[in-house]
Amino acid sequence: MKLQALLLLAGIFLFTSFNLQTVPWQELEKGLTYATIPSPVKSSIGDSKIEVLRINPKYFKFNLLAAGEKKCDSKTAKAWGDEYKMIACVNSSMFQLESPFNKSTGYMKNYKYVNNGSLNSKYRNVFAFNSNDTSLSDAHIIDLSCENWEQLKTKYNSFSQSLRMLDCDMNNTWQLQEKKWSMVLLGEDKDKNILFIFVRSPYRVKDYINILLDLPLNLKRLMYLEGGPEASFYVNHSKLKVEKFGSYETGFNENDKNASFWNIPNVIAISRK
Repeated sequence: MKLQALLLLAGIFLFTSFNLQTVPWQELEKGLTYATIPSPVKSSIGDSKIEVLRINPKYFKFNLLAAGEKKCDSKTAKAWGDEYKMIACVNSSMFQLESPFNKSTGYMKNYKYVNNGSLNSKYRNVFAFNSNDTSLSDAHIIDLSCENWEQLKTKYNSFSQSLRMLDCDMNNTWQLQEKKWSMVLLGEDKDKNILFIFVRSPYRVKDYINILLDLPLNLKRLMYLEGGPEASFYVNHSKLKVEKFGSYETGFNENDKNASFWNIPNVIAISRK
């Protein structure tokens, strides 16, 4: 009986491990796949599901839609996406909580439009896209600690800077803190795909990074975009419609009751090339 019990436990362990090592990718079209992944570590709130949109820059163009450049008010991610006929939208970065509210807290530039012309010394990642050099990937998360910013900033037309979550050796860089919140992140995998990553259930950030590292997402870079109820994740594809928004944030909105997108001034969105 003891042997049977041990074999049963071993089977359960192997089954669970197998599930954690496979991502249920759904192909929407060439270069675009989507997955909902049950987190192996459950949050105390919500469904603990991780949403991931994987995008190949060979087939999709990344667009920075900014209220300052468009001369308009902030909009929800859904409104940004629908008005400009985008396939998907997420927050571009955090933004100032004082006027001007449409200004990013990190460096942000889109061709000739400059939202924030100063690098934030605390932010070590810059998402660079719309490359003018065909030898480079059209979208890439630059790590300012191990890549040549002075050279790379001449190779792209669009930039959005935010907090680094992995260092150049793919180690977790976040300091442990007890605060937790919903999150939307931007990742880059080892095959140069860009990932939009969302979770509504709140996690401590350091813990959540470790969860993502343990999943077979093949991560190389990971950048924080936004947290709490402002965190937005919108997909409008003929094969899939997704409207996800955050809610819980320690010290600000400590509940899971948010039922709608919040207005945000700047988004990163994708369209077909």
